[in-house]
Amino acid sequence: MANTKFIFVTGGVTSSLGKGIISASLAKLLQARGFTVSIQKLDPYINVDPGTLNPFEHGECYVTEDGAETDLDLGHYERFLNIYTSQANSVTTGRIYQEVINKERRGEYLGKTVQIIPHITDEIKRRVKLLSARGKYDFVITEIGGTVGDIESLPYIEAVRQFRWELKNRCMVIHLTLVPYLAASGELKTKPTQHSVKTLLEAGVQPDMLVLRTAQPLTSDIKIKVANFCNVQKEAVVESRDLSTIYEVPLEMQKEKLDEFVLSHFGITIGEKPQLKAWKDFLKKYKNPKRFIELALVGKYVDLKDAYKSINEAFIHAGAFCETKVKINYIQAEDVNEKSSQEFFKNIDGILVAPGFGHRGIEGKILAAKYARENKIPFFGICLGMQVAIIEFAQNVLNLEDANSIEMDRTCINPVISLMEEQKLVNEKGGTMRLGSYSCKLSKNSKAYKAYSSLKIKERHRHRYEFNNIYKEAFSKAGLIATGVNLETQLVEIIEIPKHPWFVGVQFHPEYKSTVINPHPLFVDFIKAAVDFKIKNKN
Repeated sequence: MANTKFIFVTGGVTSSLGKGIISASLAKLLQARGFTVSIQKLDPYINVDPGTLNPFEHGECYVTEDGAETDLDLGHYERFLNIYTSQANSVTTGRIYQEVINKERRGEYLGKTVQIIPHITDEIKRRVKLLSARGKYDFVITEIGGTVGDIESLPYIEAVRQFRWELKNRCMVIHLTLVPYLAASGELKTKPTQHSVKTLLEAGVQPDMLVLRTAQPLTSDIKIKVANFCNVQKEAVVESRDLSTIYEVPLEMQKEKLDEFVLSHFGITIGEKPQLKAWKDFLKKYKNPKRFIELALVGKYVDLKDAYKSINEAFIHAGAFCETKVKINYIQAEDVNEKSSQEFFKNIDGILVAPGFGHRGIEGKILAAKYARENKIPFFGICLGMQVAIIEFAQNVLNLEDANSIEMDRTCINPVISLMEEQKLVNEKGGTMRLGSYSCKLSKNSKAYKAYSSLKIKERHRHRYEFNNIYKEAFSKAGLIATGVNLETQLVEIIEIPKHPWFVGVQFHPEYKSTVINPHPLFVDFIKAAVDFKIKNKN
């Protein structure tokens, strides 16, 4: 940790300004210059992790290789940097307080009164330093969730204040705020930014750099005004315009010289400007597709696109790789029935049934799988999406009318989806599922093997229920085959219907491992199958 530089990214005025994207973009630019970089998220909520949060509350729960249930911003970090994150990259107030209380119960504070300062702030600082201790990073970027002024974030801001004094020239604060445009007066207003910085100053933290989110271009006069009122150099005021895709942000931040100012702040030689060729090639393909397909995503959280953030981004990565524009029609699972299926899927080139939990919308997901199977439309089922495909096949091909998952019906006679053995004694909800990366062996003549070009893969999981192997032989004889199996547990990880053009279900979450540089092979193959389906149905 001796030479690691620490950059803290805070936010003001409003939430959802894009601190995660700015953090990931800065990290990408520094990485492109040859520096080693890691990013972490400090979330002020008291939940230990987002694992028990409703997606409507917090969007997608992202899972890391080592099984951490984290904020969706960690997905951005991995997609931009093409490196794995871990438990150490995600810290919540719940986790901080849990550790401090555990230490107090063990007597580690030697009878002292446990307080916010120094005990909570010390634990926050320990977590930040822990990340640098785990790897030899030149930079650790720490994004602080929420907005400056929130009561929940005060201990984090205090920890940053202490960091600045302790680390002196090895610490930097970047503050992201909003400069709103008032259409009635035709003006950009800097007062919210001034008040946001004032709030930060009241907590004892002077930002070194300001990133201003804006829908309109900032004039030089506005930048000078903000710099004067907020005690920063004019060169430290960076414009962050609204863009058509988040993947343009690193290039825009490069134009604004975000990385150059950071390097100069730390007294590091700036050197040559990175070309970011692979990134630019990706954007070129994304913006200039050669073909177009329309897919259906069937789920129960479709009113909130962030609930399927990693799936959406995986389609962007794979679509660009295939030079194909992917339009996603989000279909509420509860609205799918025998009558509406024809209308929902009549112009669709592929159907994805999304992951999820609980019985709401399950019948619609089963009908979507049935429609895809019977009409030979490319089908991709993820986690629960694979399970509903198995239920549908059991009901309509094996003629097991009551076939179901015991998650939905604990009394069904034919539980083709059963609770995993190790889950039967689990009572607590948080962090108790099958989480993280597990290996899987593929069948050589399968669609999965064709996509991966490998017999052994590792993918991330988040589930409690599994395919009931008692029924495996019956399914195989009827035409649905297990083509991916975990050899240690015999858990079925992938199912396929060989006589179908492309019908694949996976128990894991492939979307978590898709990045700009390495789009996930299953998403790539699914898009290729959808393109073939569209061409075939045009002729």
